[in-house]
Amino acid sequence: MDGNNVTFGKRYLVYLMVFLGMLSAFGPFVTDMYLPVLPGMADIFGCSASTAQFGLTMSLVGLAVGQLFFGPLSDKYGRKPVLLTSLLLFAASTIVILFSPTMEWFNVCRLFQGIGGAGGIVLSRSIATDYYSGRELAKTLAIIGAINGIAPVASPVIGGVVATFTGWQGIFLVLLGIGAVIMAMCFVFRESHPLEKRNAAGVLTAFASFGKLLRLPYFNVYVLMYAFACAILFAYISSASFIIQNHYGYSPFVFSVCFAVNSVFIGIGSGLSVKVKKSAKAAVVGGAMLVATAVAQLVICLHYDAFPVYELLTLLMLTGVGYVFTASTTLTMTEGRAYVGAASAIFGAAGFLFGGIVSPLVGIGDIRVSTMVAMLVCAIMIFLFALISIRRKQQA
Repeated sequence: MDGNNVTFGKRYLVYLMVFLGMLSAFGPFVTDMYLPVLPGMADIFGCSASTAQFGLTMSLVGLAVGQLFFGPLSDKYGRKPVLLTSLLLFAASTIVILFSPTMEWFNVCRLFQGIGGAGGIVLSRSIATDYYSGRELAKTLAIIGAINGIAPVASPVIGGVVATFTGWQGIFLVLLGIGAVIMAMCFVFRESHPLEKRNAAGVLTAFASFGKLLRLPYFNVYVLMYAFACAILFAYISSASFIIQNHYGYSPFVFSVCFAVNSVFIGIGSGLSVKVKKSAKAAVVGGAMLVATAVAQLVICLHYDAFPVYELLTLLMLTGVGYVFTASTTLTMTEGRAYVGAASAIFGAAGFLFGGIVSPLVGIGDIRVSTMVAMLVCAIMIFLFALISIRRKQQA
């Protein structure tokens, strides 16, 4: 494994794609799958809505911190042992969650559950970069990016269905089962980061790679491109239920259907981005699409308020997000190939950080206007960073 493209048998290739897809989706499922039961949990535990919602914040913090922790460690100790460690932490915290006596106890456990779930996200990108480069890396990351974009949108819908039959504990039993399946699949996985490629220095030295990566100007450009795309996605996730149900007056069922259908277009955008020869050009296409749809959304919500138009523009917007997700991931991981685990950690943590910042901002004032303004600002930044990246002579 030298970072060049690797040829696998058909069976192992299918296994690897399924494995990486599950790893990528695992973190978002851990975070978002229980969202439909939050109001009910506040009643069950006799706490305020804000206390119940704090569990979401704790899991997001865990996902960000966990990536920064497990990424460099995987550069030193290998992907497989670090992934198994993260999954064991996830399993232990999930079991404790099932017996939580109070919401405060539940929220603390959610922090450790998020840290454990972070291993899958950070290592899905690292493993792909270990095995592939160039166009093959872009194609593999397109699959991972599509799943990683769809999972935060689709997981609450799935969680709502599970909770209907089992209650909130059933959701965490399903998550525990998914974690067990991934752990079992780990034993088939062939270590992608061999001993001779690992960081031979001390543990603290492994974390020093963060500084080396952040001193690479284009690495920062690519990471910020992805982070602003995550901000757009989280702005959409945070506002969609209020806009579709409260403003347009549709039922929760209609909202769930729209939410599920819309998520598919992230995958469509990721797939289409691979058709563009250079990743930087794909980022420009996605950025231009995001600016155009954000401007149109803002104009529409101010002057022509119609749900079909809102929905159509949302589909185009999520397609643009898919373009940017795949392009920025390919560019970032190629630029940071010398420290793949650390690069993946910074990349993933930045996405959750920006998403966490923008989510509460869309609730200020008129949620439609604040959401569209936030999306427009983020889209402009993405487009500017994409223009900067395309100037580079050598592209992934």
